[in-house]
Amino acid sequence: MKKALLGLLFMSIFAVLAACGNGNDSASDSGDNSDLWQEVQDKGEITVGTEGTYAPFTFHDDSGELTGYDVEVMKEVGKHLGLDVKFEETQWDSMFSGLNSARFDVIANQVGKGENNEREGQYDFSDPYTKSQSVVVTAADNNDIKSVEDVEGKTSAQSLTSNYNALAEDAGAQIEGVEGLAQSIQLIEQGRVDLTFNDKLAVLDYLNNTDKNAPVKIAFETGEPSETYFTFRKDSGEIVDEFNKALDEMREDGTLAEISTKWFGEDVNK
Repeated sequence: MKKALLGLLFMSIFAVLAACGNGNDSASDSGDNSDLWQEVQDKGEITVGTEGTYAPFTFHDDSGELTGYDVEVMKEVGKHLGLDVKFEETQWDSMFSGLNSARFDVIANQVGKGENNEREGQYDFSDPYTKSQSVVVTAADNNDIKSVEDVEGKTSAQSLTSNYNALAEDAGAQIEGVEGLAQSIQLIEQGRVDLTFNDKLAVLDYLNNTDKNAPVKIAFETGEPSETYFTFRKDSGEIVDEFNKALDEMREDGTLAEISTKWFGEDVNK
């Protein structure tokens, strides 16, 4: 009889402990985020989700150190906020679930608001810290292609599955299939194609870091600009305002332009 009573007692204790554990896990997934600014101040540290495999924004250099444009901007924001910055690397497919479960406080990984701004109702966003748009690249001495109207009938090197291929087709270009930007620029240099559509940041990175002497140029920009943001859980409150203040200070003191020019050869925040 005593053994049976002891067994029931232990089962009751375990049930209570298990219920408490489940409650804490649930709270971490959907709890109140409004005190996040106070929490990171108390810790003196902010935890940042990033890929670490997405050059030139977030990647490891030859020495193995995490670096990149987004990493440097985030570190500078941390300085302005008086916080240490701890990076948690994760795959893109796990990025938002890691944020939702409070594995980290913010994402720094070239996050946009999504097609048709579908993420805007699910997350909080800082002011943009990067702006880009589609560009057309031609040979440096090509003076015939100056606008999208000049593309019709010309040959454009494109990755066939990319959005930029669709832009080239819509402009009336004949398509030469390639595997990426480097091959596109190589074909332009060889005179085998006239142009390529691609993202401005990707082109600036290539020309600034891969082949500074490539005899090509950005002929013109086209389409609507895209912007990227630091991304927080919904209703994160004051911390978003503090990030925006830090970004404003970095624009005013030239820090943001300096980091941008280091990685892309020009200020990509305008």
